[in-house]
Amino acid sequence: MAKKGARLGQHFLKNPHYAEVLVREAGITSEDTVLEIGPGEGMLTREILKAAKRVIIVEKDELLAEKLHETFAADIADGKLKVITADIRDVSPEDVGLEAGKYVLAANIPYYITGELLRKFLEAPAQPRTIAFLMQKEVADRILARDGKESILSISVKAYGKPRIAAKVTKGNFNPPPSVDSAILVVENISKENFVDSSEKDFFRAVRAGFSSKRKLLESNLAKEFGREIVQRVVMSAHLPQKTRAEDTSLEQWKKVTNGLSQS
Repeated sequence: MAKKGARLGQHFLKNPHYAEVLVREAGITSEDTVLEIGPGEGMLTREILKAAKRVIIVEKDELLAEKLHETFAADIADGKLKVITADIRDVSPEDVGLEAGKYVLAANIPYYITGELLRKFLEAPAQPRTIAFLMQKEVADRILARDGKESILSISVKAYGKPRIAAKVTKGNFNPPPSVDSAILVVENISKENFVDSSEKDFFRAVRAGFSSKRKLLESNLAKEFGREIVQRVVMSAHLPQKTRAEDTSLEQWKKVTNGLSQS
């Protein structure tokens, strides 16, 4: 029978080297509070505890949470570690007393909720200072647009911070091994500075409209939402080629388009 963690989409890290790499690349220091999602059997938790001042872990699996209470009883007793048994999708950083820019978010996350968790914490009023996720390599590559093509996901992450891939982690470093390789994605300098001139709501309305039909040009997609005359004027003022597609549009160009649309 498969482990419960595997049924929940978890693949437990079994090589401590990559836990060390994640902690180092996340820049976790003895002054930091760290929120860890889905610690599983605690491989990453051990390394975080060595570096951080305080750690909060959120584990959905009740049996795993019980084992974590036993494994880290001393750290819990001295107040360095807090274990919360819950689905992270039902927990906000504000719920656990975290403040914007004053904690690091770390996780070896189930692949199927990667995008949802990035969106949840990047959009939260209490954003983390840094995010370090061990995640599917293909998704990490897409966030960096390594093929030269942007997506809603890549633009959404870049709108809030600077993403980079810190390491590739092959499937053999997990138990049970996943079907694909993973990567450590680090998102640094997280803030909402890109939304000083236009709201997050306006920005993502434009981005969603722009990507609504992959086969169509950016101008055509935006025209369905905002009107052709306005869009033509905005696209021209943003100095975008007439035949630009959403996937070829950079974050800076999206900001110009959004500002233009919000002022029209």
